Amino acid sequence: MKPTDFSKYLTLYLTSYLPSQRNVSKNTISSYCDTFSLFLTFCKEYCDISIEKLTLNQISADLVKNFLKWLEDKRDCCASTCNQRLAAIHSFFRYVQVESPQNIYLYQKIIAIQYKKRNKPTVNYLTVEDLKLILSQPDITVPSGRRDLVLLSILYDTGARVQELADLKVRHVRIDNPAKACLTGKGRKSREVPLMSKTKTLLENYLIEQNLTTPDKLDFPLFFNKQSTKLTRAGISYILEKYTQQARVISPNIPLVVTPHVLRHTKAMHLLQAGINIVYIRDILGHVDISTTEVYARADTEMKRSALEKINCDSVVESLPSWASNADLMTWLKGFSKSL
Repeated sequence: MKPTDFSKYLTLYLTSYLPSQRNVSKNTISSYCDTFSLFLTFCKEYCDISIEKLTLNQISADLVKNFLKWLEDKRDCCASTCNQRLAAIHSFFRYVQVESPQNIYLYQKIIAIQYKKRNKPTVNYLTVEDLKLILSQPDITVPSGRRDLVLLSILYDTGARVQELADLKVRHVRIDNPAKACLTGKGRKSREVPLMSKTKTLLENYLIEQNLTTPDKLDFPLFFNKQSTKLTRAGISYILEKYTQQARVISPNIPLVVTPHVLRHTKAMHLLQAGINIVYIRDILGHVDISTTEVYARADTEMKRSALEKINCDSVVESLPSWASNADLMTWLKGFSKSL
């Protein structure tokens, strides 16, 4: 069977355009592959469209909209996930309209599909006391407990994304002054984040204990499992959840959901509350746009406002004057407005 134009351009898009011309990360390409796998499943099972015969002409704006509705209704995907899938489709058809411009109007109708509005996410973070309690849970009398303490300390101290932590190699950390970690984030952009003195000491002892100080270990994963392979995102999340559950037995007020990203939020909020300039916080977190970082400033302001509203104090005066009932004042205001 002769390949269709859709299969041709999708293959070139995923295997050549994204990695070579756009220099997109493997994680992003994997996410885009998932999007089109779901899209093909939808076309086959719910639209009775043969995958082998699917052409670009068959993919209309209505088909894409129905796919997004299917994601929401049948797969219980939230607005954020649907928008992520739509972003992948938008990106593909921006590529196709250049490579195959004869149907550009059809493609532009797909590109014009709007993203779903979603509620602004709340910033969940831990108090200093809750964080200390979680970090006190690993059993430092055994090697695995000492490793977990170093892992969680670096996760918080650097404000790293969980994948950034998983990708850390020995060469990416420096224990000589100034101690720092080099993180590679979204878009393969790297940044250096300083390590505090206590974290530096923990890391130094860990490197010595794990025999990671020799030159031949520079490309070894900083945190690894029993098979000597790097910890996965799920593995890091499991470690954090284990100690969070232990801490919650002591303090039930610890939030029900504590993910590695919550530790990232926690670091940002603690820096902000310590008076650190938001520009420096942006650089530590690796945000491209400072407006992304400003969500922490808004959350801090909202927290302070809520705290003030809970203060139960009487007014300075027993009753406030009512302007509406002050006839002389109202007459003067009406006359004043006419004179303007």
